[in-house]
Amino acid sequence: MRYLVTGGQMKAIDRNAIEKIGIPSVVLMERAAMAAADEAIRYAEKALKNQEIVQIWAFCGSGNNGADGIAAARLLHNRGYQVTVILTGGAEHGTEEFYLQRRIALNLEIPVIDWKDFLPGRCDVLIDAVFGVGLSRPVEGDYARVLQMMKDCGAGYTVAVDMPSGIHSDNGQIMGIAVPADVTVTFGYKKLGSALYPGREYCGRVEVCDIGFPADSAGRLSESLNAPLAVTYGPEDMRKLPVRPSYSNKGTFGKVLIVAGSENMGGAAYLSALAAYRMGAGLVKIMTASANRQMMQELLPEAILSVYDADGMELCPELLREKIEDACAWADVIVLGPGIGQGEGVRELLYEFLTNAYVPMVLDADGLNAMARYPELSQYYTENIIITPHLGEMSRLTGLTTEQIRTNLVSTASEYSGAHGIICVLKDSATVVTGRDGQCYVNSSGNSSLAKAGSGDVLTGVIAGLLAQGAELWEAASLGVYLHGVAGDRLKEKISSHGILARELANEIGLIAAEEK
Repeated sequence: MRYLVTGGQMKAIDRNAIEKIGIPSVVLMERAAMAAADEAIRYAEKALKNQEIVQIWAFCGSGNNGADGIAAARLLHNRGYQVTVILTGGAEHGTEEFYLQRRIALNLEIPVIDWKDFLPGRCDVLIDAVFGVGLSRPVEGDYARVLQMMKDCGAGYTVAVDMPSGIHSDNGQIMGIAVPADVTVTFGYKKLGSALYPGREYCGRVEVCDIGFPADSAGRLSESLNAPLAVTYGPEDMRKLPVRPSYSNKGTFGKVLIVAGSENMGGAAYLSALAAYRMGAGLVKIMTASANRQMMQELLPEAILSVYDADGMELCPELLREKIEDACAWADVIVLGPGIGQGEGVRELLYEFLTNAYVPMVLDADGLNAMARYPELSQYYTENIIITPHLGEMSRLTGLTTEQIRTNLVSTASEYSGAHGIICVLKDSATVVTGRDGQCYVNSSGNSSLAKAGSGDVLTGVIAGLLAQGAELWEAASLGVYLHGVAGDRLKEKISSHGILARELANEIGLIAAEEK
């Protein structure tokens, strides 16, 4: 598990290290500058193979981020590179560290020029140290002109210090104008805004550098605030996969009921069931429209079938109600929604399952659309529920536009989780998982190959498979999202991002789980 911090949280960590622990600010700054300079040198050394001189420009604000940039410029100057420092902020409002670093640079006769007096030429390496994590309002006026100058300079390589200028460190949004980086050198912890789009794209490669903060500063901050910080996962978190004991049987690994697939929509049921089996569930029962019987028996003979008459469901007769009660009593986990359609009987189907189920439930796709259509059913939400909406479904659930949701992924999901006491898996290019107690997970795996029909059905099945094997709801949701993305990354390397099929995702997840044992 890796922490993702907001700009304010990072400032608190920095302040604690300096004021309470006693680490001098200039010590932290020197290590930060070394990290940024090292990244610039990596590119500069390659450029020197084709040219005699490498021109490095460091655009620096008047805060501590700018001071980092000036210090990095000094280190590059000392290594023999031709460096120019371009000041972008009002020097009369600079921090103490900024004045110190500017004075040192001037003493070393490094060119330090105000941006208005700077005459652009060739730029091989651009160091972006204008705003860092401190930006909280739209970039306008002279600052907007500065960032446009940086974008237009034609730099061969751009190193952002802590965050690309113009990107909000909390939500990854472009604050009017932003400068894309090839690499972002960030300190202590990755910033939340660098994990969310479009900030994630603007950051390029992100290097998290240790500059001397006390161990687990983020964890200690979380404890002091009595609130969880956002997290993401990496390969080390594969150890969270449920352990499968040798002395076991199919019942040991849980029973998943998948209520999915109206007539001609059986693919959703198949993909969710396949993914649950590939994830390790012991038994999977598919409750689907009778028209899908032959398809299911041919595609997935391992699954147990429980079919119903779709026409009869319009009135939800007593026989169907009894079938639902029996199914709920059998299951350890329930998946409700993929491909069930939006007929009149769906409301009764949703009501019966919500009021009869006492096990974890993953509510997806048409199940969410029905919930949006009949919002009074949300009163039957329990803490055992995970919802997995994409932006369109979340829009219908909340009444917000997709653009409002896209620019506020974390807050939208968090507010819905908190209001209803459930876990929300809000699917986007960077999927966000939130919990009722303020937990937040932002996914770091995956690529555009997952934007494919059936991919969400596979994710639902993966989460259900983890729940069936005893994973806690939060862990199942977060780890399921991560594994789903890892499968997409692996298949991109094997096949490409264009031709991947959803069933191949499910099969790849089975291979990943096997490798981790």
